[in-house]
Amino acid sequence: MRGLTKNVVSFLKAEDGPTAVEYAVMLALIVVVCIAAITTLGSNANSTFSFVGSSIKPTASS
Repeated sequence: MRGLTKNVVSFLKAEDGPTAVEYAVMLALIVVVCIAAITTLGSNANSTFSFVGSSIKPTASS
């Protein structure tokens, strides 16, 4: 029982766990920002291409 208690205390005092969690949170935030930026850029590009496409007159080829 003493060994189990000693292992639990050393696990709680270890600094590796919180560091890994902090890195995981930072990575998740970076991924969210990247997805939001890509979505916004894609939306803007889509509207730009739609505007240009509707502004161009089709050629009469018949």
